[in-house]
Amino acid sequence: MAHPFSLHELAARCVASSTVADKLALTAETAARFASGDAAIDDAPFGVASLPTTPGRPERPHLVAPRALPQRGLASAEGRVALVHAVAHIEFNAINLAWDAVARFRGLPREYYADWVDVAVDEARHFGWLSARLAELGFAYGDLDAHDGLWEMAVKTADSCLARMALVPRVLEARGLDVTPGMIARLRSVGDGATVTILEGILREEVAHVAAGSRWFAWCCEREGVDPAATFEALVATHLRGTLRGPFNAEARLAAGFTAAELARLDELAA
Repeated sequence: MAHPFSLHELAARCVASSTVADKLALTAETAARFASGDAAIDDAPFGVASLPTTPGRPERPHLVAPRALPQRGLASAEGRVALVHAVAHIEFNAINLAWDAVARFRGLPREYYADWVDVAVDEARHFGWLSARLAELGFAYGDLDAHDGLWEMAVKTADSCLARMALVPRVLEARGLDVTPGMIARLRSVGDGATVTILEGILREEVAHVAAGSRWFAWCCEREGVDPAATFEALVATHLRGTLRGPFNAEARLAAGFTAAELARLDELAA
């Protein structure tokens, strides 16, 4: 039976959509089509599709260098708004990253695509939680500036599923596992229970997202006949030399597929 929709084309459409409303609606539609069997996975050989490296985005937020963003403490209302907005921006980018992983990398098992469709749905839900919290605080996504660090790594890994799985889920997104518990503690100390509840929900689900990265990084390493530990270390050294920061949330990272040896080496690289 022929399928009228290609999962890869639908995923690319999600990435290209330039408004928040469209991206969220297309994410829900594409996930539903995939779940119902109404979106086909192409039978192309293992490889990389030629796609634009810039996702669709709303006109705001204005993107600036990370150092141009003001540093605000969570004791102030402005600081809490800035935090919620920054995490919302990360989650919005994560929607694009999940769909890009579906659209760009071809010839993988169905389970790979199922994992990243699920991640896209989760990230859209997280973004919705944070958008609602911003509205409660009197703001909207786009009201503050943001940076583009997460997507810059997506561009650097656009030609390799192995590198993408290593450096986006297992490094940049895994950083959320490390820093979120501290943010939760500080927010709880200033009485912001509403934001704490949201971040706790995000943290629980992000462990599974990083675990998907670990799983498919290992799959790619096996397929290419390379040692995962040595390959991961080499990629980190090449792309993140001098920028890797600890401390690392060992419990969450172990649950997300890191080994004790990897964590020990990360501690050494971040020292």
